[in-house]
Amino acid sequence: MPAHIPPPPDGIHLGITPTCWTNDDFPLIGNDIPMEQCLSEIALAGFEGCSIGHTFTTDVHALTAAMHLRGLSVSEPWVSTYFTVPDGAGRTARDLLKVLEFLKRFNAGAPPVKTRVIGVAEFGGAVHLQALSLRSNKPEFTDEQWADLCNGLNKIGEITASQGFTLAYHPHMGTGVQTEQDVDRLMRQTDPRHVGLLLDTGHLAWAGADPTEIVERHRDRIVHVHLKNVRGGVHTDRTLADGSFREYVEAGIFTVPGDSDGFVDFDTVLKVLRPGDSYHGWLVVEAEQDPRGGHPPLHYARTARAYLAEALG
Repeated sequence: MPAHIPPPPDGIHLGITPTCWTNDDFPLIGNDIPMEQCLSEIALAGFEGCSIGHTFTTDVHALTAAMHLRGLSVSEPWVSTYFTVPDGAGRTARDLLKVLEFLKRFNAGAPPVKTRVIGVAEFGGAVHLQALSLRSNKPEFTDEQWADLCNGLNKIGEITASQGFTLAYHPHMGTGVQTEQDVDRLMRQTDPRHVGLLLDTGHLAWAGADPTEIVERHRDRIVHVHLKNVRGGVHTDRTLADGSFREYVEAGIFTVPGDSDGFVDFDTVLKVLRPGDSYHGWLVVEAEQDPRGGHPPLHYARTARAYLAEALG
């Protein structure tokens, strides 16, 4: 960590996702930025770790070496779930087992911070990867699909817990779990022992929720945090009223904490979350952006890290 940046509170780890450099939903965005540049700039900005980007090597030993060289850890791997569509449970289980095997091997390499959380989201019927209006095409699950989703999450959450990891559900625009009401229902219908909540401030705020109210209502379920900002000018742009997720991303809907273009009240979110007191774990900066527009990714990474240094004291 750069000498001029104070460390976070005890029990808190600061990360940033590679989506500030390369976009995992739309791989051609930032695809020319190599893993080595992304990891080096993450470390240079003063972060302790990151999630795994699509441009990263799939060789566990090579990835471990590259991250250890820079003092970095994996903040959270990802598993997309498909419990609400036919034959989706089997695929989900296979993908989860692959991630658990990866984590077993990665953690055996003694990273600075062992990975303990696995992020998930239900992509059955999701439209965020399609050229469709987010406003008009949000998936709406039937009661049967809700039951399949929640029962499926409970099952894989129990498997995950038996291996020493925690499942963290991520609400996401363009999916069947994106609104405040969706989150409340998911929390009601899942087992708190096996399914936690990944608080993503950007997706929640874009969907019309107040992230602070989500923290207050589901504090005991929050096991991981994504700090993502939303640009007000893009959010209210009438020319994007029927826009797809990609069109919003390319227009710059997301940015980082500390960027004056964003409207998420991170001061209040962090005050209520109480990192180092009520909440322990990762605070991960995230902002899917096109690196060809605006400032370079390192600028946004440094902006976010400077804000967190001030906000966390």
